[in-house]
Amino acid sequence: MPLSRLLSLLFLIAALGLAACGDDDDDGPADDSTATTEVSAEDCQADQLETREAGKLTVATDKPAFPPYFEDDDPTNGEGFESAVAYAIADELGFGEADVEWIVVPFNASFAPGPKDFDFDVNQISITERRAQAVDFSAPYYTANQAVVALEDSEAASATSLADLADTQFGVQIATTSLDAVEQTIQPSSEPQVFDTSNDVVTALKQEQVDAIVVDVPTAFFLTAVQVPEGTIVGQFSAPGGDEWGALLEQDSPLTDCVSYAINSLRDSGELAEIERTWISEKANAPVLE
Repeated sequence: MPLSRLLSLLFLIAALGLAACGDDDDDGPADDSTATTEVSAEDCQADQLETREAGKLTVATDKPAFPPYFEDDDPTNGEGFESAVAYAIADELGFGEADVEWIVVPFNASFAPGPKDFDFDVNQISITERRAQAVDFSAPYYTANQAVVALEDSEAASATSLADLADTQFGVQIATTSLDAVEQTIQPSSEPQVFDTSNDVVTALKQEQVDAIVVDVPTAFFLTAVQVPEGTIVGQFSAPGGDEWGALLEQDSPLTDCVSYAINSLRDSGELAEIERTWISEKANAPVLE
């Protein structure tokens, strides 16, 4: 395995524990961390914004930057979900591609208290109450869906809708949002098999004790790349308890409201959904199951 790929996978292991999957230490999603004041398009143009460097927008992420969020470990190329989102925010704020400067900031350092060397950071960072005590978050640009993972040669792997999974025997970890998702959204004909740990869930799939498992989408990317390479992401679906990611800014940043404004505008126009569809649903082979 190339060194760059190995480093990327090791980073993903760490990120999954801290970002997209969330944990009890983070005290859950923040209730008001993304609240914004009234701003207008005129307020949120490059010549009106107080950025770290006049006329430039400094954006941070970690290294390695892995797919499907970044491609070729190069945030500057505009390819990958979060790279595309960052450039779309910049464009909404009146910055051209040449005006965007990328810097490397380790994941844990991004939400540590204190001054920041960037205008905003995009790095699969979950919006949580604890983190919001030290930094600002924009309006969410992504809510991590749930994903169905099955072995490539299984009947479940050919499903194209939630209805196709009605007779599937699912495995899922106890006391997780994934369990809620199976019971409330898929509603299969048989009760899911519930396991104590995520490792037990993965083992059950590999040993074909279950037909498919349900995890959040970022975890599904990791499982099919590393732990279960013979597995495939059947698809993703929205469900209760989605994990929201936001652009992270220095606490009380003068840019927070405008970054939120930009994200909300991208959502309203449909551009944000198109970016997600391009880089997660299609490129990352995680089609939406309805």
